[in-house]
Amino acid sequence: MSRRSGILEFAVLGLLRESPMHGYELRKRLNTSLGVFRAFSYGTLYPCLKTLVANGWLIEESGNAPEDALAAPLAGRRAKIVYRLTAEGKEHFEELLSQTGPDAYEDEHFAARFAFFGQTSRDVRVRVLEGRRSRLEERLEKMRASFTRTRERLDDYTLELQRHGMESVEREVRWLNELIESERAGRDLRGSASGGPAQPSQQNNTSGATGNLPRPGDTPRTDLPDDTAT
Repeated sequence: MSRRSGILEFAVLGLLRESPMHGYELRKRLNTSLGVFRAFSYGTLYPCLKTLVANGWLIEESGNAPEDALAAPLAGRRAKIVYRLTAEGKEHFEELLSQTGPDAYEDEHFAARFAFFGQTSRDVRVRVLEGRRSRLEERLEKMRASFTRTRERLDDYTLELQRHGMESVEREVRWLNELIESERAGRDLRGSASGGPAQPSQQNNTSGATGNLPRPGDTPRTDLPDDTAT
């Protein structure tokens, strides 16, 4: 299984844990609500669904199409197939949620994991956040070393692009530091002390669409005041 397909399977299982859906709804949620997968075709989604059904993690049922006019079926068309998570699928997803290995720190996989932090235990969230921070700190160190080595040979625009990349990583590291501090203090993303699960849909929406997550290169938490401001 490729890393990309593994991330897609994880996201599909997570969405179907919330409620049964058919292919149109899943594609819409993956493309817009989660903000993890920017563009992929039904030719990518349906093989993934077939694999999950074959593994016994999903079942197919007959159901209605969404009320959205663009997806409304023509007269005489058969009902859409609705995908429902099985007990085995739920158990498998919970097993995936508990994993904190290196794959969880990579760019797209981290975004997918973060999207389901509300269903993840606090100790696992902290380990994933710390792993992501460590990975980015390593990346930042390499970027700075490369910048130092090459700055005399590059033109101003290339140097500016490299600076922008470093600043983006630095911002994400600061954002991760804040999240880790909040998790350790038992706060959710709204700053309460209730110890409840994180609410990623309320956080870091750089594109203006509810639920979108920050990606490498985005500017997380731009709504926060500058520490140096007076």
